[in-house]
Amino acid sequence: MAEFVCKVGDPAGRVFQQIETAQSAAEAKQKLADRGFFVYSIKAHFGLMASMGRSRGDRAVRGAEFLVFNQQFNTLIKAGLPILKALDLLSERTAAPSLRPLLIDVRQRVREGAPLSDAFEAAGVFPKVYTTALLAGERSGNLAGVLDDYIAYQRVTSGVRKKVIGVLIYPAILVVVGSSILTYLFTAVIPQFAKLYSDLGVKLPGPTQLLTTIVVGYRMYILVGFLGSIVGIILLYLWSRTESGGLKLDRLKMKTPFIGDTWLKFHVAQFVRTLATLLAGGTPLVTALQTSSEALGTRLLSAAVRQAADRVREGESLNVALASTGMMPSLALEMVEVGEASGALAPMLNSVAIFYEEETAIRTNALITVIEPAILVFMALIVAFVLISLYLPLFSINVGSS
Repeated sequence: MAEFVCKVGDPAGRVFQQIETAQSAAEAKQKLADRGFFVYSIKAHFGLMASMGRSRGDRAVRGAEFLVFNQQFNTLIKAGLPILKALDLLSERTAAPSLRPLLIDVRQRVREGAPLSDAFEAAGVFPKVYTTALLAGERSGNLAGVLDDYIAYQRVTSGVRKKVIGVLIYPAILVVVGSSILTYLFTAVIPQFAKLYSDLGVKLPGPTQLLTTIVVGYRMYILVGFLGSIVGIILLYLWSRTESGGLKLDRLKMKTPFIGDTWLKFHVAQFVRTLATLLAGGTPLVTALQTSSEALGTRLLSAAVRQAADRVREGESLNVALASTGMMPSLALEMVEVGEASGALAPMLNSVAIFYEEETAIRTNALITVIEPAILVFMALIVAFVLISLYLPLFSINVGSS
């Protein structure tokens, strides 16, 4: 199946772009026409990041706008509005502009008789967790309750993500600013001082001679090394997006002291919270495990969860199946076992998620507390060495002239 970027118009006169999946451009045009759209243009959708992201759900709609939509949608359903009428209202006036074309497509599918979960899933950009939760809500007749659970899930997961990003912002700023200062010194300041001392015929002290030799004499090597590092990072990123590369990189992350354990617990918290949300909405355990595996941002843990889902399908208990993967922390396994025995698996999974989210936040803050001063000290030492080395010859000139 290929993807096509289609410029279309709807019966209300709105013109927008959307991505349609089909075997050919003609098929994509026919599918859009069948849904009542007027097609202005169709072109193949190329994009390495989009195609790789699609396989892991990275193209899924997320963020504050999607949260607001779900809150509005749930409010309308609780008020007694039919689903189609609620979609009409949201797609035409209330929802964020970026969501309206998608909701128009969903509304059209529902009008044609498709279940709500199928209509959202056919759009191809909504999270698998969301469409699975909708399916469970439709089957149980408790769509509003399922949406309540999913909204709570959205709030917590986005809050955790924002906390992690907020903690990492300051160290990132330090690295960018420090790198910019050093780049300016090495590309503009040091070569000028080297030329000045060469014109004056000054005998350079050891530190100054070392600095100017490295910066001026090996400038091309440094530039090639810098560009090579950028290319290497890009290639590493692309390699990490492949199945084998992602698995190997995840294993390397797990073996990293301190960071590996924190990284694993962060993703375990994400997994158990997703699983708890699906189970609370009435999704069967095997289906919930499979969907949770697709929502994870790590191939290694995702493969382990899929393996556990296969074992549960064969009749094993969840805690035994998860223990067989060798990926789950012992505390999580013990709490899952208690949850299964007591019949309160979803609440117990939420407790596990809260525990590991708090532990991850504490560990991340502790790590950043060490990293921030280390970055400052490292940058300060380099800048101090550069400045002292550059000004040492000036002191010798003053001493000689006096």
